[in-house]
Parts: sequence; structure tokens; C-alpha cells
Amino acid sequence: MDRGTPSSWLVAGPGLEVIASDGVAVGTVRHVLAAPEEDIFDGLVIDLASGRHGFVDSEDVDEFYERAVVLRLDGAECEHLPEPQPAPGGLTATGDTPPPGPLQRKLHRAWDLISGKG
Repeated sequence: MDRGTPSSWLVAGPGLEVIASDGVAVGTVRHVLAAPEEDIFDGLVIDLASGRHGFVDSEDVDEFYERAVVLRLDGAECEHLPEPQPAPGGLTATGDTPPPGPLQRKLHRAWDLISGKG
């Protein structure tokens, strides 16, 4: 596959093909999680070939091209990507309960996007 010229997450969008590090096509981009005004890229929500959604953290993205994004994960690792999750709306942090970590916040934000709440 011709991936085109190197590109940036700033121009990536839905439908962009997602390629694992071993060359396997694993799905397409559904959402780019980012704060463009602050030049922060958080990750991708992808429609996996298996029919489910997967979250790819920014650290697992290797390179963006015109027609594809290449991951640092191989095809087998992509089968185990975490799914976006709804935020537990009624829960509040009390006592020794730690607040959600960065990955958990990203997964909740990804869920909001795919569920139409974000």
C-alpha cells in the first residue's frame, strides 16, 4: 500500500487506515483525541477490523502519513487494545480513593466522543 507522504496528527481524520508495525491493516481512525489549540495529541479511537473500538495511546503511534497511520504495536497487540469506557457519572472520590489516571481519563473522553456525548 502506498501510504503517501509523511503527515501529522493535525490533518488526520476519520477513515484513515491504521497499520500495525508488522504491516497488518488493523482498522481505520474513528476519532483523533487531541487539543489542537494547545498542540496536544492524546491518541486515537479506531474502528478495528474485528468490529469493536480500540484506543491507541499517543505513545503507541509511530507515524502519520497522507493515507495511513502506522502504530508501534504489532497486529497481535492491536487485538488487545482497550475499549473506550463510559465515565462513572455517579461516583465521587472520597478518602483514599485515587482520582482516575491519565489513561482512564483518555478512555472516558474517547467514550464520550463515540457515544455522542463529547
